[in-house]
Amino acid sequence: MKRSRIAIAAVATGAVVALTGCATSDPTDSSAGDSTDASAIVVGSFAYPESEILGNIYALALEDAGFEVETKFNLGPRQTTIPALEDGSISLMPEYNGNLLFFYDTENEARTTADVDSALETTVPDGFRVLDSSPAEDKDAYVVTQELADAEGLVSIGDLKKIEPFSLGASPQIAELPYGIPGLEEFYGLKDITFVPIEDFGGPDTVKALVDDAVQVADIFTTSPDLVAKNLVVLEDPENLIAAQNIVPLLNSNIYSDELADVLNRISAALTTEDLIALRDRVEGTEKAQAATAAMDWLTDKGLLG
Repeated sequence: MKRSRIAIAAVATGAVVALTGCATSDPTDSSAGDSTDASAIVVGSFAYPESEILGNIYALALEDAGFEVETKFNLGPRQTTIPALEDGSISLMPEYNGNLLFFYDTENEARTTADVDSALETTVPDGFRVLDSSPAEDKDAYVVTQELADAEGLVSIGDLKKIEPFSLGASPQIAELPYGIPGLEEFYGLKDITFVPIEDFGGPDTVKALVDDAVQVADIFTTSPDLVAKNLVVLEDPENLIAAQNIVPLLNSNIYSDELADVLNRISAALTTEDLIALRDRVEGTEKAQAATAAMDWLTDKGLLG
């Protein structure tokens, strides 16, 4: 009975489709209800497919471990989910460590996973708790085609000096964001860039511009299925221009237990960026799998059930 409740909740929100990455694309709709069982762990999600997949992974694994679980997916941005965690409407969220840190401390300059995780421990308010972060990340990345990478020996962002001048396709904000045009110059000395603003946050228009050579470099999120489908290369970022955005469970401290932490930490340890790409492709691609189905298959394949 409990598992069917999760599956039904997933089906109800499965029609919501978004093609962009984490923080920049959160819709603002809220669909939280008021019928929560006070004894249940209530797993929330942002309003895009990747977050719903992660929410299902958490919910199904916890239910398999014997916890009473409910789900409230498709909640909107942090301006909705954080208050919901505070008032107990939800008790657990799949989060992104860098964006969560910036939500609470806009001046924090932590960039590496270790530094961001360390800062989060002292930055999240009383009553909240973050568990282990995952190697899996969904963040902005500077991307080129495999053909250009092979021809010019492009491995890291700094190698783009070899192809200056070049065109960069990205959302309009990249012209001013610290990890955008200003950061490319400050961190990597790249100065001869023609900026081509594209409004879809690394979506199909951005990918098409890159594949068609209308731009030579594009800002595309690291879990985009197009990275595999279009044979694209994410350039390494040795100077940590773009802050870490590792998946991390954020929970209301009231639900914490060592057993719960063990379930979620094992998920975090097993999850990779490549897994997220494949999961998103199943849900957002031609298969159109339900998020709950993709989540259950992943948990089974990783041996995280039973």
